[in-house]
Amino acid sequence: MFIDHAVIEVFAGNGGDGCSSFRRAKYVPKGGPDGGDGGDGGSVILAADPNVHTLLDFRGTHHWRAEHGEPGRGKQQHGANGEDNIIRLPAGTLVFDDETDELLTDLAPGDTFVIAKGGKGGFGNERFKTSTDQAPRRFTPGEPGEHRVLRLELKLIADVGLVGMPNAGKSTLLTAVSRARPKIADYPFTTLSPQLGIAEIDPARRVVIADIPGLIEGAAEGHGLGHDFLRHVERTKLLVHVLDAMPPEGAPAPAEAYRMIRKELGEYSPALAEKPELIALNKLDLLPDEDARRAAVGALRQELRLGHDAEVLPISGATHQGTRELLEAIWSRIAPTRREEPAWKPAGE
Repeated sequence: MFIDHAVIEVFAGNGGDGCSSFRRAKYVPKGGPDGGDGGDGGSVILAADPNVHTLLDFRGTHHWRAEHGEPGRGKQQHGANGEDNIIRLPAGTLVFDDETDELLTDLAPGDTFVIAKGGKGGFGNERFKTSTDQAPRRFTPGEPGEHRVLRLELKLIADVGLVGMPNAGKSTLLTAVSRARPKIADYPFTTLSPQLGIAEIDPARRVVIADIPGLIEGAAEGHGLGHDFLRHVERTKLLVHVLDAMPPEGAPAPAEAYRMIRKELGEYSPALAEKPELIALNKLDLLPDEDARRAAVGALRQELRLGHDAEVLPISGATHQGTRELLEAIWSRIAPTRREEPAWKPAGE
């Protein structure tokens, strides 16, 4: 199950109270103050972990707490600090204050962020002794830890986003090039949430591909799966437009479908329209022979008035025809932008 929204409540630990104590020992009739400080409360820390891919864990666990600091003790003993609570999230998670709608952080790979700071421990009475007050009974309580209600929204970080009309064959293509097994059926919106797959071209070259739910006209205004679709496309480095070479009756022709997708991407965000792209003309196994397939690719090029540098790749997700060539074309586009993304490590490692 892919979960990309969650609301959680986080509680940092309270600081421990300071201690009011006086030294008591045999043959020491006038022992001075020896109350220790309270420990600091633990903080709640968000960490982008490459091994976490969804927000599923946060649908069943709403409250996340760090430890309280221990109170101070006599003999100048300071209370122990509370342990931090490290919440591991997928890279690409947007964290909002659910009450004010303020964006608090956007977790990139390797990032950590203190979302709720633990309270400071209070001072013991040993801190307050002076030349004029050698037996203070004064101490301070620990400070309360911060508390927040957070809204988590996940934007996929994938190399490639498969975009297209419902039933263009995106899920079948993802199955053909990776080990992902999305639901596949012959009705619109089979894919209701994004699906991730890793395509291995060879042991040294891997590509993360996202199958995004089908797009319809008006998606930029929220129609259909609308913003849910477009929100995930924003993070990809390359778009692959999957077009149905043999659309069913009443569905738009390949060129019309391409224009519709481009229009919705541009209306939602001009930056989306500027992303590098490839065109994959899918379901060519339904055409009778090689001549018909070449004619379909040529007709699409001519209707869209594409230049020679624009790639239209004939493929069939069902028979795996052309999928290797598609992966090589994808790699040639994303390899220059590929960089090592730092993995999250606990502090001190």
